[in-house]
Amino acid sequence: MQTTFTPEQLKDPATARSNEILRTCVHCGFCTATCPTYQVLGDELDSPRGRIYLIKDMLENGRPADEKTVKHIDRCLSCLACMTTCPSGVHYMHLVDHAREYIEQTYKRPFFERVLRWTLAQILPYPTRFRLALLGAKIGRPFAWMMPDARLRAMLEMAPKYIPPVSRNDDPQVFTVPDKKMRVALMTGCAQKALNTDINDATIRLLTRLGAEVVVAEGAGCCGALTHHMGKTQESHATAAKNIRAWADEMKGQGLDAIVINTSGCGTTVKDYGHMFREDGELADDAAAVAGLAKDISEVLMDLLPESAVTQSGEGVRVAYHAACSLQHGQQIKTFPKDLLERAGFKVTEPADSHLCCGSAGTYNLMQPEISKQLQARKVETLEATRPDIIAAGNIGCMMQIGSASDVPIVHTVELLDWATGGPRPAALDRGREEPAVPILR
Repeated sequence: MQTTFTPEQLKDPATARSNEILRTCVHCGFCTATCPTYQVLGDELDSPRGRIYLIKDMLENGRPADEKTVKHIDRCLSCLACMTTCPSGVHYMHLVDHAREYIEQTYKRPFFERVLRWTLAQILPYPTRFRLALLGAKIGRPFAWMMPDARLRAMLEMAPKYIPPVSRNDDPQVFTVPDKKMRVALMTGCAQKALNTDINDATIRLLTRLGAEVVVAEGAGCCGALTHHMGKTQESHATAAKNIRAWADEMKGQGLDAIVINTSGCGTTVKDYGHMFREDGELADDAAAVAGLAKDISEVLMDLLPESAVTQSGEGVRVAYHAACSLQHGQQIKTFPKDLLERAGFKVTEPADSHLCCGSAGTYNLMQPEISKQLQARKVETLEATRPDIIAAGNIGCMMQIGSASDVPIVHTVELLDWATGGPRPAALDRGREEPAVPILR
């Protein structure tokens, strides 16, 4: 694709990067075949190719974002299926992230939408605030039908009946092991700590059982993904910087072999810290080092989990594996979770549309509830068609999105692996149908 950015425009690092990306696009349209919003809406402007044209026009002309461009960029899930499909290697993630930042700087949204986005950014990345909000939403849930706006109704309808108690495992500390094979930092996250404490608990049990010393670093918290994908760069970088400093201190102190992340949406963002902070003279090197050590939990377990450690807990249990977009497209990790589950004795199946998004995608199901529900219904139908006993996934947002519409219990992959190696049976298997909860992580 030809571009006409001026030398002055290209002095801006973000614009220069977008120019590189735009010039790799050859208009082939392969991306339309795997784009969820194009599949649902059938509008060229709701495909990656269409959005690329809109972004190019907006950035080249240096004009403020207009309502049309904002509408179609907002409809993008950032599932990144287009990046897996693209034969030319177009790095759509960096391009759409730049577009969102540009929109945030140049476009004045309607008052209600500004308030809504500000509220989400001030609550969801903070576990204590989020817990309080969930309690309030739980009270207001019976009155969801009275809300005049679909987004407010979606927020109340997704309020969970069950809010787990705080897990003290998420506090800063070190979980030591007698025969240490490696030393890792665990990212405990933000929303996950409010929605489902079983995941981090199972991760710590499993890693320590397999010989990894686990550090929960002082000062680490939200990865910044939520605000980053809302175009709120200042907020997202401030949050990410805290993680970089916390983990860099551990790396320079007793050392780390990996930074383990069990929420794939967070993992995609942390692995991109090097790009996000490439122009930050103070943090650039540490950010790149952190990004280089970041690993999805499945990557670490492929080395740590021996087949001889597996019990018979999973023998004959049929598990439908849901591949989170941020894992299979964002991090290009496609087989490890399935391989691990099979190693643990589970019979693994996948839905026919395994490459398509479930509709969670950060705050997408709150901001675009109509499209999200269509994708949710499609995903649940194809998962249940495999007739599973359990659904497994590696991302809290996907778990809540799917769990709110299916009677099949859904758990994190690591919970099943913990169970198969001597840990407790996942509580969700005995809790019955999980009540809807707010899915907010990509």
